[in-house]
Amino acid sequence: MNCYIYTCRDFAVGGSGYKPKFIGFQNSNIFQFRMSEKRFHIVMYPWFALGHVTSFLHLSNKLAERGHRISFLLPPKAISKCQPLNLYGDFISFVPVMVPRVDGLPPDAETTADIPFQLHNLLMTAMDLTEPVVEAHLINLKPDFVFFDFTYWLPALSLKLGIKSLLYCTISPAAVGYLLSPERKLLEKTLMPADLMEPPLNFPQSSIKLRAHEARELATVTKPYGRNISFLERQLRSLSECDAIGFKTCIEMEGPYCHYVEQQFGKPVILAGPVVPESPTSVLDEEISKILDNHEAGSVVFCAFGSECILKKDQFQELLLGLELTGLPFLAALKPPIGAKGTIESALPTGVQERVKGKGYIYDNWIQQLLILKHPAVGCFVTHCGSGSLSEAMVNTCQLVLLPNVGDQIINARLMGGDLKVGVEVEKSEDGLFTRDGICKAVKAVMDDDSEVGKEARRNHNKWKDFLLSNGLESTYIDAFVNKLHACLG
Repeated sequence: MNCYIYTCRDFAVGGSGYKPKFIGFQNSNIFQFRMSEKRFHIVMYPWFALGHVTSFLHLSNKLAERGHRISFLLPPKAISKCQPLNLYGDFISFVPVMVPRVDGLPPDAETTADIPFQLHNLLMTAMDLTEPVVEAHLINLKPDFVFFDFTYWLPALSLKLGIKSLLYCTISPAAVGYLLSPERKLLEKTLMPADLMEPPLNFPQSSIKLRAHEARELATVTKPYGRNISFLERQLRSLSECDAIGFKTCIEMEGPYCHYVEQQFGKPVILAGPVVPESPTSVLDEEISKILDNHEAGSVVFCAFGSECILKKDQFQELLLGLELTGLPFLAALKPPIGAKGTIESALPTGVQERVKGKGYIYDNWIQQLLILKHPAVGCFVTHCGSGSLSEAMVNTCQLVLLPNVGDQIINARLMGGDLKVGVEVEKSEDGLFTRDGICKAVKAVMDDDSEVGKEARRNHNKWKDFLLSNGLESTYIDAFVNKLHACLG
């Protein structure tokens, strides 16, 4: 079977005048591939963070659908959490990996969701100590590929065993190119915040730049992350020593950044396409469903910051007061902030529960984000700009308010708000702080049907949503992804 993928002219990033277009199974001189009968066996070993794990699992489902076999290495408790997301049990097998004991790490900690941010370094140390166990599994399983992200030692181990390694990035090509480009020569000097405020010399023209407070935060990548290695060196070694680099994106959206990364690191960049998660087989929680059903279509502001983003108490309160200030019904799913006395109730602004009763709802438990985003009552999504959350939001109709917290989320926000113009970023002070007024202003800007900002964001979001859900796009990207893997095997 011959299949082709057509990409946008000159690989331009979509601006206000660009109309994304996909034509499946048409002639093109850009990509051409012939599907092979060979089926791969792939080992997945993502960083023990649920956002990374689910991203790898979504891709695993797409590959398993085509008959490829997946062995997914995970700690036992994480396996139980992820089992419902395994849609192809005949092809995807979970392999338990015990987390080694490390001084200072709680004995029951398995993923970043189990520990505060300051202990992530110790969990990374523990994960590095699994190398002998992972080697034993690879020898036993004999896969064609191992997909990884933070375990920088896997490319050398895979090479020794005759296995190809693919660094599957849960961050965007734009973030990798901006922050980690070899052009910056980051390991040859002391990294200063000013070094990151401007993009690398040959970085594609874009809206992406960092403010002073963001550059200061990101300059901390030189701190240890695991034993005797910094986060920066960990990433650069992974990028330079793997056989190929994979991303969950489309060339039509991030083409220039994909080519930049490929040129800078001198190895194949393989795109999996949008990897839209399958609709959950479960139904929306009855309590939340009743809340949303009682509100008009497009009227509710949904705010969720993922399983790991934890705000300081003052910013947590400003966020809730900003949502209250909009006067709109809202549903907020947030972790108890730093400084809270164990529960989210202890950190709430004084009197807010009484003032928003029947209109504002605040949860600190796991919440069915994908199902909530699909509910017709949700008209706005205030997001921390994690790549998984943005992927889920882009295939739904809610307007986007961008409130990045750390790391690559900042690059994502500039990409979405600046290059693609599908949302509005919340204004922050020179110290990186936002206010209730800034939250209210951003929400009202995108929710106002008569504002030019809201109209532009809605128009561009709908354009990209239609593109991402266009018939044949995802399947053709996954087929091309598989074909590139064949090429890697030679």
